[in-house]
Amino acid sequence: MALLEAVGIRKSFGGLLALSEVDLRLEPGEIASIIGPNGAGKTTLFNILTGLDLPDSGAIWFGGRPVTGLKAEQITALGIARTFQNIRLFANMSVLENVLVGMHCRLPFRLWSVLARSRRFTEMEEKAWEQGQALLELVGLQDKQNELARNLPYGDQRRLEIARALAARPMLLLLDEPTAGMNPGEARVLMEFLRRLVEQFEVTLLLIEHNMRVVMSISDWVSVLDHGEKIAEGTPEEVQQNPRVMEAYLGSKDWGKGSLQRDA
Repeated sequence: MALLEAVGIRKSFGGLLALSEVDLRLEPGEIASIIGPNGAGKTTLFNILTGLDLPDSGAIWFGGRPVTGLKAEQITALGIARTFQNIRLFANMSVLENVLVGMHCRLPFRLWSVLARSRRFTEMEEKAWEQGQALLELVGLQDKQNELARNLPYGDQRRLEIARALAARPMLLLLDEPTAGMNPGEARVLMEFLRRLVEQFEVTLLLIEHNMRVVMSISDWVSVLDHGEKIAEGTPEEVQQNPRVMEAYLGSKDWGKGSLQRDA
């Protein structure tokens, strides 16, 4: 059974067709990427998969369960988390507090328990803090847990967003341009981290990514969108050799293949 399957997803905004009959299938434990020019519909697809937008038509299943039309918090609780193209941290909260916010769907606190500071509440709160600190150690931010999120460098903010998403204990993690703004060295470190993430957490990853070296190096499967239509999919090697992808994605059939080979 596929972990996630989307069939015939269509979405329009006024007279603009953002997605046209897009299908997507993800297998457990794989790293998949969605690529395409700006305006191809990639983030719109992410928004629909995570409940921020509703499709005009089509259906989505997660773990064999229909999830089309569910609210974002319901989808998060089922096991899908994401980051955003434009970082959306709580700027005036600490690094650790940002991670704790990501746990809200896994902490079944009742109001009376919080107000009374019950023993169960205290134990769960302490456990949450420990888990948050462990996640910060995982992404290399353990020494900055008390700093305000707004004071972190850009790369650290990206890693904090991933830690916050992991706090929801997802089975599927959607990353919207995770290496944006990173230099090649930082991008390579992040790629190594994402590979470890799949192995250690048994999480499936879906990336939107413009860095083609990252896409070709890390992905098991690649889907290509152009003007809201899926024009190709396959292994990185298959997509790289697809003439339609060469034409649509880079505007030329001469797209410098040497820079897109998988890293050794």
